[in-house]
Amino acid sequence: MKGFLATTCIVAGSLLATGCATKNYVRNTTTPIQAKVDQVGQQTTQNSQQIDDTRNQVKQVDEKSQSGISAAQERASAADQHAATADQHATAADQHAGEAMTRANQVADQDTQALNSLRQVVSNIDDYRMQTSATVPFKFNQSTLTPQARQDLDKLAGDVQSDKRFFIAVEGYTDRTGSKVYNEALSRRRADAVEAYLVAKHDIPIYRIHMIGLGEEKPVDEARSSAARAKNRRVEVKVFSADQATASLNGQGAVTTSNMQPASSTQR
Repeated sequence: MKGFLATTCIVAGSLLATGCATKNYVRNTTTPIQAKVDQVGQQTTQNSQQIDDTRNQVKQVDEKSQSGISAAQERASAADQHAATADQHATAADQHAGEAMTRANQVADQDTQALNSLRQVVSNIDDYRMQTSATVPFKFNQSTLTPQARQDLDKLAGDVQSDKRFFIAVEGYTDRTGSKVYNEALSRRRADAVEAYLVAKHDIPIYRIHMIGLGEEKPVDEARSSAARAKNRRVEVKVFSADQATASLNGQGAVTTSNMQPASSTQR
């Protein structure tokens, strides 16, 4: 009986010892696994956090990229608009340049015509001959026309009314009393009075009148008497005409034509 109990106790102790050993084994085996699982979980959490951070960064980069693309598109649009504006300005500049060139050509043509006219006048200058003249006297230190001076100018203007190619030279003079500068100014005033009368009273075109004041130059009388000084206070008006030369040329043409007609008649 005692041996049975002892055996039973031994068997029970062995089972208890075996159970404790199994728990310890399980505990020792699972603990590293759990630690590994926990480590994996932590790593997974960190990876998830990193993934979220990366997504946020990608999102920020994408937003910046979109913003940069929008800004670039705006700049490109502005550049296109500036280019269009520049093109319009270039077109306007070309148009203005064309207009300026046209005006320049017109001015050049006008200058050419004027030069040709001037050359024609110069080439025909020898055709002008003095047709008539008049001497207009003035009182001492005055530039006002006297009634007699007006009558003389009326007659002179009447003589040139029918002329087509003429010009009038108006030369003002003084005596030698006073300074040279004052006398030159006085002679111009006297010439101006004659020119103004011919233009206003007789409608003679002003471009046909050439006026100059010569002061005390070219005296008609070198004496120092009052009578000599009175002669020098004057305006000389000279009318030059080319109508006679033209008529002469026309007459030569008529003679030539008349001379040819009998020959033609004879040939018939």
